[in-house]
Amino acid sequence: MDNLERSCGAVVFTRKEGRPLFVIVQEMAGAYSFPKGHMEGGETEEETARREVFEEIGLQLPFLPGFREQDEYDLAERPGFRKRVTYFLAEFADEALTPRPGEIRDILLLPYEQALTCFKHESSRRILSAAYDYLTA
Repeated sequence: MDNLERSCGAVVFTRKEGRPLFVIVQEMAGAYSFPKGHMEGGETEEETARREVFEEIGLQLPFLPGFREQDEYDLAERPGFRKRVTYFLAEFADEALTPRPGEIRDILLLPYEQALTCFKHESSRRILSAAYDYLTA
C-alpha cells in the first residue's frame, strides 16, 4: 500500500516503589504521545523504535519480549493516506531523560492513571492500557 506511512516507537517506563511510571513526551505542537517516529529505508520496526527512543529522549534500551501493539489512522493533513505506528515496550533504570531540542517540548514521568489523562486519542490510551496490563499481569 503506497499511501501507508509507517512509524515505530515504544512505551517506555521505569519502576518506583514497585509501580510503573510511564514516559510521556509533549511534542512542540503541544500533543502528548509516546516516543516514536518515521521508519527510514531498510530499517526493521525494532531498529526504528530504538533509534526514535534514543533521538527523542536520549535512551538506548532493549525491548521486553512479547509486547507489540499497533495503531492505525487516517492522516488529516494528507487525505487518502493512513499512518500505522508499531509500539514496543522498554524499561529504564535511573538514566537521565533528555528531550530532543526543537522536537520534544517536555518529558513527563507519570503513573498509569495520570498518564491516561494526557492523551487526546483513545488509541493511545488503549496502547498504554495494554502496556500496563502486560506489566501487572
